[in-house]
Amino acid sequence: MEWLKSLYSHYGQYALEVLIIALLIYTLIRFLQGTLGEGIFKGLTFVTILLFFVLYWVATELKLRTIEFLFQNLTAAFVVGLIVIFQPELRRGLVRISTMAPPILQPLLQSSNIPEVKIVEEVKKAVFRLAKNRIGAIIAIEREVGLVSYTEGGTQIGAEVKSELLETIFFPGSALHDGAVVIRQHRVAAAGCLFPLTENPQVAKNLGTRHRAAIGLTEKADAIAIIVSEETGSISIAAGGKLDYDLDQEQFDRAFQELYIDWKVRT
Repeated sequence: MEWLKSLYSHYGQYALEVLIIALLIYTLIRFLQGTLGEGIFKGLTFVTILLFFVLYWVATELKLRTIEFLFQNLTAAFVVGLIVIFQPELRRGLVRISTMAPPILQPLLQSSNIPEVKIVEEVKKAVFRLAKNRIGAIIAIEREVGLVSYTEGGTQIGAEVKSELLETIFFPGSALHDGAVVIRQHRVAAAGCLFPLTENPQVAKNLGTRHRAAIGLTEKADAIAIIVSEETGSISIAAGGKLDYDLDQEQFDRAFQELYIDWKVRT
């Protein structure tokens, strides 16, 4: 027993600390999975382990006081930098924690979603009318990652989101019907926008340009892209580089709710 106590006193504490740190890193990576912060966090973890812990250990062992002093005083700045970089992810995390509160407190912790609900209703009306008439369309809704680089190449509109406006834009013969509409901050920001086509070899070969453009956009940004097929009148939603194809009304409502309204609540 004395030998075990001695072994723990020498190595057990370090093993426990390494285990706790590993669990924290794993939890953070899982939390950030699928976000832009995931790649940044992985890179920072590598740099931190390589530069901070290794160099700090070397500086301590070799008594390099100047380097020790720099590391000790840069720690606070490093933490502040992490907070700034991961602000969107931290905000989402705090909101998730708030959703664990008792139901009676939920109205106090969640913001109003009236503008988002209105947008959903207007987009839904336009999409199903377009689908019924087999008029092709692609509508992208901006979330956290800005789509300015795509709207700059389109025609600036800045109008309220209305189903009639969306239907008019995509009406055959319209000068803007071949491009995409971008909705930003509860407004139709631009029309006639062009998105990059996906280069994913696993994407089905029979998908048209609109579907490939929607997937391509959502591979580069966290936007939602809604597609109406001109050939079949089917409705699809792309998000995170993945496509939910040929949705019925119930499936579309559920997907749209989860990707936009529920996402807005979490953020």
